[in-house]
Amino acid sequence: MASATIKAQVIQYSEPDREDARSLNFEIIGKVAGNVLIYKNSKDLHFIAVYDLNMNLIRKERFDFLPERTRLISSDFIQYNDFVYFLYQYQFKGNVFAMAVKLDENAKRIGEPVLLDSTSNLSNIDNRKIYSFINSEDKQKILAFKINTKSSNEHMVITSLFNKDLQLLEKNSTLVAMPERNDFLGEFGIGNDGAIVCLRQSGSSQNDNINQINLLVKPVGSYGFTDNPLPLKGVFLDNPHIKIDNKNQHYLITSFYSKVKRGNIDGLYYTLWDMLANKELVNAVTGFSEEFREDVRSQNSIKAALNDFYLKNLILRKDGGFMVIAESAYLSNRGNNLNRYDYMNGSPFFNPLYGGNFMMSPYYNSYYNPMGYYPWGGFGTFGGMGYNGLNNVNRYYVDNIAIMSFEPNGKMEWSNVIRKSQYDDNTDNYLGYGLLNAGDKLRFIFNMQERRNNIITDQALTASGQIDRNPVIKNPEKGYDFMPRHAKQIGARVAIVPCMYRGYTCFSKIEF
Repeated sequence: MASATIKAQVIQYSEPDREDARSLNFEIIGKVAGNVLIYKNSKDLHFIAVYDLNMNLIRKERFDFLPERTRLISSDFIQYNDFVYFLYQYQFKGNVFAMAVKLDENAKRIGEPVLLDSTSNLSNIDNRKIYSFINSEDKQKILAFKINTKSSNEHMVITSLFNKDLQLLEKNSTLVAMPERNDFLGEFGIGNDGAIVCLRQSGSSQNDNINQINLLVKPVGSYGFTDNPLPLKGVFLDNPHIKIDNKNQHYLITSFYSKVKRGNIDGLYYTLWDMLANKELVNAVTGFSEEFREDVRSQNSIKAALNDFYLKNLILRKDGGFMVIAESAYLSNRGNNLNRYDYMNGSPFFNPLYGGNFMMSPYYNSYYNPMGYYPWGGFGTFGGMGYNGLNNVNRYYVDNIAIMSFEPNGKMEWSNVIRKSQYDDNTDNYLGYGLLNAGDKLRFIFNMQERRNNIITDQALTASGQIDRNPVIKNPEKGYDFMPRHAKQIGARVAIVPCMYRGYTCFSKIEF
């Protein structure tokens, strides 16, 4: 006789902290040397809550290194196995300082804060974000940068590149030509080799398609960016994204496209660029078939089936291929549905008007994920009710997930759809999905409404494109409302998922 056991999901909850404000902002930093660190802030109170692996609160470490009578403008974290960097910027008397401090597994400060860069004599800045922080995939390179837009013909990009120990490798001020009236800078990235890349894009207006795109590359040690125009072959792009493939030494640029200006989404644009040879390898477009459109559409017609979809994840494969994950999202305001052109080109680098001569950017901070936003702006909140920027009550809809796998030459291998229907009023915190990479499969967790209650659901995607619909997560405690979109993976099959309990934010650890 042989006995077998089946291990179901295990859920452990943190106790709701009654001292936390109900409008609490938070970020799940992750697991650091056996502890789970979660950053919390409300108004001018900033601290890290340290939990053990059973989600018992060990300590709360308040930030005592922040200057008095100043306001924190932004906060970012880079997590390592045994420590974490807290990157932040603050304003004091017209000056903005970009700083970094090292914290251990108990959120205690290691050494003194390090000045990364500063900007002086700013007028009308009013606590607006000047600096953006990004890091390489291996976390060995850290970049702080800002963009001066005083001249409409050329923008000054000021970069400070550091290694893992926050030692300055190089500081550079580079002029980037902006030949067209509506040119703007899009997404930035940094490779493991320290090379900085970004996209310069152009459209006829802010709420319009992209009709011109250039790849800008600045290797370590060079003064300026090399300017590489990318042919569009008569298509109009939606919102281009760039992904650095450090293993295969490639840059990948993707975007939905339309055949006519402000038209229906017709397919996916794809460019593969060789880092070492600095040349284009593939430039292709893949049109979506009627069969695929019929499969993914919800309330739209077949022609407009993809019009509510936005790129959410871009996953690289070892063979140089890639996977695109998009999600349907739209907004209804007093019965009027807004289309994608009502919130087109959410890039803050389009015709900026903030911070004197410097751009203000919601990109690259803990409040915003360039590949994880919703078309209405992503809100920039963690745990509280999302502010929609409008005076009216809005209803948010987030529906099907479309998954497409492409070969290195840009040809689509397979596609599949995870079907769901979600909506909520005033907030999108409970909508969308969390993504976990379990090695042999990708797991999507999201809420589905059942008898006016949200039931957290788990579906897995295999490498061949098959979707396994796992049983719903059993026996979650009553009264807990999960926010899977804000989940953070801390192990191969373990995630921290924030939730609300009686109006307070708490956190659950789910072992799948």
